[in-house]
Amino acid sequence: MNQDAYVDITSHDTFTSGFPSATFKRLRDEDPCAWVEESDGGKGFWAITRYEDIKELNRQPHIFSSAKGIRLEEQTEEEYMARRTFQETDPPEHTRQRMILHRAFSQKMIAKYEDLVRELAIDVCETALQNNEIDVVKQIARKLPMRMLGRVLGTPDEDGAWLVDKGDELIANSDPDFTNHVIDKVNTDEYRFMPFRSPAGKEIYDYAKQQMVQRLHTNMDDVLSLLLEPNKDGERLSELEFKNFFALAVAAGNDTTRYSLAMSMYHLCNQPQLFAQLKDKANDDPIWDTAVEEFIRYAAPTLHFRRTALADYELHGKTIKAGDKVLLWFTSGNFDERQFESPETVNITRSPNQHMAFGQGGPHACLGMWLARLEVRVTLQELIRRVDAMQQLAPEKYLRSNFIRGIKSLMVGFKLAA
Repeated sequence: MNQDAYVDITSHDTFTSGFPSATFKRLRDEDPCAWVEESDGGKGFWAITRYEDIKELNRQPHIFSSAKGIRLEEQTEEEYMARRTFQETDPPEHTRQRMILHRAFSQKMIAKYEDLVRELAIDVCETALQNNEIDVVKQIARKLPMRMLGRVLGTPDEDGAWLVDKGDELIANSDPDFTNHVIDKVNTDEYRFMPFRSPAGKEIYDYAKQQMVQRLHTNMDDVLSLLLEPNKDGERLSELEFKNFFALAVAAGNDTTRYSLAMSMYHLCNQPQLFAQLKDKANDDPIWDTAVEEFIRYAAPTLHFRRTALADYELHGKTIKAGDKVLLWFTSGNFDERQFESPETVNITRSPNQHMAFGQGGPHACLGMWLARLEVRVTLQELIRRVDAMQQLAPEKYLRSNFIRGIKSLMVGFKLAA
């Protein structure tokens, strides 16, 4: 982690050195409702960094709205309406869309996929471990989530690699390793009506439209078909809602699980006692549940979500004015000493562990959290079963992003199990 206590948290470059934990600790201790000027000339925002404050504000969508965008970027009303997903709406509209989507991603529904996830995890791990030294992000963490998401959604397996690339171009649009249209380096106005202001957004839209048309003519008995069915009130997703959900699923549904897996493997490499605690544990051992929650707490891939104040609000002696941007720094909340004992220590038996990696505490809890938990647990089980030791071979590389936190490259050497 970056131990500089005064870094610019608006800069994408800051996060290439890892999460700036010292800066966020200073903010939590000294100025938990801090006004931050934006280095790119934006109008500035309030940084909310303590666990309880984040939870408090996140539970008040009638005051802190998602309906002006959830990223730091400022959009016109026209841009917002063209690109918004259900994440960027407030109740009751958010509730309507969420209930339609929830049918496919409930805990009960996702539990049915465990055998499939395990089948894919075995294939991914055995293929990767044909070499004793690999980049585990590229060979394991990047491969499984999109294959699994494709199976859940119903997209063809042969489209998986293309969808991963397009998802990277969308959500990692600030990192030149993933896109030629880096959001703060080139003019992206041409794509301002596309998801993430990216040309990949149009390609994803076109692909989603093809998938939609197929299922309007033939029920393919998959999740995308389910999402196109009317609910009990006769309501269904519009074409734009469907396309924006699909873009969100491809981007967020793949990348956040990838970076949770990457961080998990980073800790297993560098803390042999964690590996030893999990080695030879049965798949139904309770330690897997607490370990997965702890790995995800620490990974906390979504650094923040933005809200926009609809009314004046007092917090820590400051007045947040109506119209102000407010950033809820969920990752900071996950390292708040007021909530978690020794938060920078990975404790895989930590319980309770009410972390914020899935945005709990409000109407916008992550739709894919049960799938993410399942994928992390099963992948780690199948990897650890096949190796006796893991060792990091080179410095890890972090995503260039002030929105998504993640290790994008991690070279690891393995001692294979006898």
